[in-house]
Amino acid sequence: MGMNTTYTSFVAVGDSFTEGMSDELPDGTYRGWADLLAARLAARAPGFRYANLAVRGKLIGQIVDEQVDAAAAMGADLVTLVGGLNDVLRPKCDVERVCGLLEEAVERLAPRCEQLVLMRSPGRRGPVLPRFVPRMERLFSVIDELAARHGAIVVDLFASETLGDPRMWAEDRLHLNAEGHRRVAEAVWQALGHEPEADWDAPLPPAIRPGWVARRTADARFAREHLGPWIGRRLTGRSSGDGRPPKRAELLPYEG
Repeated sequence: MGMNTTYTSFVAVGDSFTEGMSDELPDGTYRGWADLLAARLAARAPGFRYANLAVRGKLIGQIVDEQVDAAAAMGADLVTLVGGLNDVLRPKCDVERVCGLLEEAVERLAPRCEQLVLMRSPGRRGPVLPRFVPRMERLFSVIDELAARHGAIVVDLFASETLGDPRMWAEDRLHLNAEGHRRVAEAVWQALGHEPEADWDAPLPPAIRPGWVARRTADARFAREHLGPWIGRRLTGRSSGDGRPPKRAELLPYEG
């Protein structure tokens, strides 16, 4: 299918980024960039269908085992695949294995959809990110190679200074906030060839650095509410997605 195509169906595959954390709605559920994109695509195509198989915490092996075949069987016009970042952000990671599993996922999905979209995931700028950049760059290089081989679109979010700004991230420092997800939806929309509705990479105004007390208070709250539980799950082999079903398991008409 060509650019600026009217897509009639969309399946999203991935982890918490695609599930929509932490773009929280008033009822406590998450929206996220994939839901926002689906709404915009649905406005152009009567009878538009949407499935979102993403589940928070999933590693690339789990995405391959639990989501890829289901997504391929749906035969959607458009499929997005974002995975592997949960793997490379772990203390120990076999990057080549992650890349191999991503390749397996792409090879299963690409022939079964009209357009596959891959992404260079965004990264929150800060003191922790640099230690993981070599792994991420290796993963991104494979994404570029797979896209060239299979005719997929790559949306480069990592290169965006704005999406790397901590103000685009939730308090857990792992997930984008509502504005971050809105910008990702716009980035994918434009990558599909649609007319821009906004500048998704527009710079933010200069940041006002909070005082020492405010920074220490935020750090303590982050450690207590987010970092501690995350470490606890790693030590016990648990995941935030254990037992959680896909967000939208079936390719059904989108009703907003």
